Amino acid sequence: MPTAAAAIDDFLAQKRIAVAGVSREPGGKHGGNVIYKRLKDRGYEVFAVNPNADSVEGDPCYRSLAAIPGGVDAVVIATTPSVAPSVARECHELGITRVWMHGPFGGGSVSSEANAYCRQNGIASIAGACPLMYGPTSDGFHRFMRGFIGLVGKLPREA
Repeated sequence: MPTAAAAIDDFLAQKRIAVAGVSREPGGKHGGNVIYKRLKDRGYEVFAVNPNADSVEGDPCYRSLAAIPGGVDAVVIATTPSVAPSVARECHELGITRVWMHGPFGGGSVSSEANAYCRQNGIASIAGACPLMYGPTSDGFHRFMRGFIGLVGKLPREA
């Protein structure tokens, strides 16, 4: 099982990333939308996924991971925890081997069932924290949050 640090570096090195669970509400503060916009702003080729939306943030939205032309290398899960296992299963079916379950303070999208499924099926699963806390996607606020969450021992340690 890789360390979280190695999995995070590998995840953020990918250039085609889907964000599953973005909100239809434009300009909303939903975690998925914030992640989607930041990845896009930082030069990633990012794809919004929501089964109930045709567009998100003015961009095309896909109803499933399978609908994304050319596929993706990694998926941020920003759904409710109850939906995360089905996203993990779709990742496995499509051969996607990198998943990040967005998990700020309240658990966010983290699902122990989805995390276990990923690990049992060869998918590096980062369960918790936020991609915006690390590397080229980070900002001052998110780095501060990373430090704080690290102090209380809530950062992911393995993937």
